[in-house]
Amino acid sequence: MKIKKISSSLLVLLSFYNCEKKEYVDKIYEKPEIVKEASSQFLSPEESMKTFYLPEGYRVELVASEPMIDEPVTIAWDGNGRMYVAEMNTYMQDVDGTGTNRSISKIKMLEDLDGDGKMDKSTVFIDSLLLPRMILPLENELIVNETFSYDLWSYKDTNGDGVADKKERVYYNPNRRGGNLEHQQSGLIWNLDNWLYTTYNPIRFKFKSNGKVEVDSLENMPNRGQWGLTQDDLGNMYYSSAGSENPAYGFQQPPVYGEFNAKGRLAEGFVEPWPVVGTPDVQGGPKRLREDGTLNHFTGTAGQEIYRGHKLPPSLYGDLFIPEPVGRLIRRAKIKNENGKKVVYNAYDKAEFMASTDLNFRPLQAKTGPDGALYIVDMYRGIIQESNWTKKGSFLRPVIERKGLDKNIGKGRIYRIVHEDIELDKKPNLIGKKASELIEYLGHPNGWYRNTAQKLIVLRGDESVIPELQALARDNKSFIDGLFNSDKDFGLERVTALWTLEGLDNIDKTLITEKLQDEDYRVRLTAIRLSENFMKAGDTDILQDLEKLISDVDVNVVNQLALSLRYSKDKKATELLKAINEKYESHEIISHAVVESLKKDDSQLAQLKKRISGRSLGARLSITKGYDSYKQLCITCHGADLKGLPTEDGGLIAPSLIGSGRVIGDKGVLSKILLNGLIGPIEGKEYGIMMPLKDNSDQWIADVLSYVRAMSDADNVDRKVVRNARAQSKDREDYWTLEELKKEEDKRKKK
Repeated sequence: MKIKKISSSLLVLLSFYNCEKKEYVDKIYEKPEIVKEASSQFLSPEESMKTFYLPEGYRVELVASEPMIDEPVTIAWDGNGRMYVAEMNTYMQDVDGTGTNRSISKIKMLEDLDGDGKMDKSTVFIDSLLLPRMILPLENELIVNETFSYDLWSYKDTNGDGVADKKERVYYNPNRRGGNLEHQQSGLIWNLDNWLYTTYNPIRFKFKSNGKVEVDSLENMPNRGQWGLTQDDLGNMYYSSAGSENPAYGFQQPPVYGEFNAKGRLAEGFVEPWPVVGTPDVQGGPKRLREDGTLNHFTGTAGQEIYRGHKLPPSLYGDLFIPEPVGRLIRRAKIKNENGKKVVYNAYDKAEFMASTDLNFRPLQAKTGPDGALYIVDMYRGIIQESNWTKKGSFLRPVIERKGLDKNIGKGRIYRIVHEDIELDKKPNLIGKKASELIEYLGHPNGWYRNTAQKLIVLRGDESVIPELQALARDNKSFIDGLFNSDKDFGLERVTALWTLEGLDNIDKTLITEKLQDEDYRVRLTAIRLSENFMKAGDTDILQDLEKLISDVDVNVVNQLALSLRYSKDKKATELLKAINEKYESHEIISHAVVESLKKDDSQLAQLKKRISGRSLGARLSITKGYDSYKQLCITCHGADLKGLPTEDGGLIAPSLIGSGRVIGDKGVLSKILLNGLIGPIEGKEYGIMMPLKDNSDQWIADVLSYVRAMSDADNVDRKVVRNARAQSKDREDYWTLEELKKEEDKRKKK
């Protein structure tokens, strides 16, 4: 009888629990009739908000706008919810980009004083900056990176007036970051693994509790990307590249294991956006426009975000939001794990989560806020392409002049997307809390809280909380616990606790071996990653525990095992990899991980060094420098193998450089292409504009060309050749065409 009563009570509880789970309608809006040539007139924030289209139940709220902010490009919150806004105040103030490199940009600190979600106070935290592009709040300091520099600076406000008064360089690289400002690093994301990642640069950073910054170089990590970087709950990073028209890549595995983009990772039709207004100002020209004048392919992707908040309908959690400023829209993408392979789908049929008919709506970034809303950074301006793509002779320039897009400057908005049936959280208050008090936030339903609490605990370096963290990592909550904590993911809490222990340099082998058998696959996967510490130290006993996971029921765990075994030099690890391969030989994802792990030391750079081993020391140095520069810039379009980056429709973003007559032919002509750029058809095919690189030094260009030629076994380019080419074309402002270059070459041969 007692058992019946308990069962009845449980049924009542379950019924109550199920009744409490609200269902949310996910109905897309009715699209307006497309206006091919819409007005580019400036609209007030309130007027612009009326042009937004969102699914039923969602609305946009204004958080900040001009004059409080001006040309915003990225935002971040500190532990108390103060918002830092980086402004590029000199970006494209006219069609030629006049004055772009003046150091007058700012980072502002915004505060919501009355808790209504709208910012009330703006303070210039830092001024006199050169186009700030990366910001990361720590506890009582802000880490900043500026354009044309690799350096990281720490700024602190020591007297509480909201203005930074202490500046210290925490990472120094004497080299100037060259190239176009659109093709430089962004991100600076504190990853789940306690490393900081950026786009482009093949290095990562780790901030230690003693104030030191550790730097680690990585081979073959996804070092392209342009504006924006985000991570999911397991630390997989999501990159995007406007230059290669690639809205999402690099997410199949954590970047530490190198870049891997599985075929079919983007569902059929995913690269096709659906604007609600004509978009005449596309860098790709007419081929990128439908008959109705709308963008037919992603081209300006930027500032993507995995939404990990808790105050929008649960179906949005873990979705990828991709701003497309050229299309004036934001894509919502569903990420499906199909037998260990992540595939990205549009959440709607031929429609976007958010779209606008305002031609000045330029969404550059999406961010999960502390309050659980989804924030949007709108640069709100006419021109969104940098001056290298707006020169005379480009497709864009006459469009800009005809539409008057160069007139809308000096503005900017920050919005938050909310749901009408869900109340947002209040402002956080984490700074100043003890490490022991921060632990409770490691299980918070909002990823912003989990990441921020982890970051603050690690920065404190307070080892007194290690026993509590270990207990949390072992805490397998019961089913009943889950009923009364329906918004808490206990498995994810254990994952975060384990990585927080790693950040405190406390990886206990007994705990890790226990967690290899955890009921949650994500915890087992995390324990495998953390066991790499023992493999790197030469521990072979751990392999016995890892061997059991070859038969794990979850393919994601087996794939992680295949990735991690590369760190063991023991022959047993090789045997385990071969055993995995026998079982999963036809599995695209796992077989790739096995092949890469078996390669171990056969890196791309090592192969290059073998290839050029017979050349002089000076030639080898020039080529390896060129290799580094190529990876930071040219790889975006030409690919890691120099054969051109493939598009989803089977074409190439840029032509192959291997064996090309232009590459192995006349060095002066080749130098001119890099100096002034190239436009027009190549061998009957249309590609994007090859941007000018003349802002770089003669030696930089010579090094890049020497590397590119070396990959076709051609000899080096001397900087004198580049210097002469620069002198010959010093008065030229336009891009070259192949026809013009042929005439130039013919003239030279006749002399």
